[in-house]
Amino acid sequence: MTEQPKIGVNAEDLAYRPCVGQMVINSEGLVWVGRRADLPGDAEGRGTWWQMPQGGIDGDEAPAAAARRELFEETAIVSVEQIAELSSWVTYDLPPELLGVAWGGRYRGQKQKWFAYRFTGHDSEISITPPEGLEAEFVEWRWARADDLLEQIVPFKREVYRQVLAEFGPLACPIGG
Repeated sequence: MTEQPKIGVNAEDLAYRPCVGQMVINSEGLVWVGRRADLPGDAEGRGTWWQMPQGGIDGDEAPAAAARRELFEETAIVSVEQIAELSSWVTYDLPPELLGVAWGGRYRGQKQKWFAYRFTGHDSEISITPPEGLEAEFVEWRWARADDLLEQIVPFKREVYRQVLAEFGPLACPIGG
């Protein structure tokens, strides 16, 4: 059973959900992406979208700490070195059909702080099986070219990805390249 939008929800009356995003770049200059689990009530809506890891900030948690926690929860990745932090927060609004549904109807969209990391481990470290008590965010993962990311993300997040790629895209190059 899918949730129905709450009638009369005004986006301007809702806050943005504080969130972090992570661009993980391997030694070949490729970016980690996961194919979203197509769950009922998901903030991305129905579809087979790919995205970089991201997730909410808990309480008074610092954005950098939230980014590391979310990265581990969604991918099991711990072998990273932070190489950049987006110069500003970015926001996106949910489309009308998800307003009043996603995140229990409490938010109009997300306010995100993004971090870029160089992956220093081996692919065998990566697991999209979540820790006990958490739902899987992804059903599949792969390394992708930064230039291909915009076509793979849910449309209402593409402007955020444009901003992230404008700053972090030049970092997506092979080590020594």
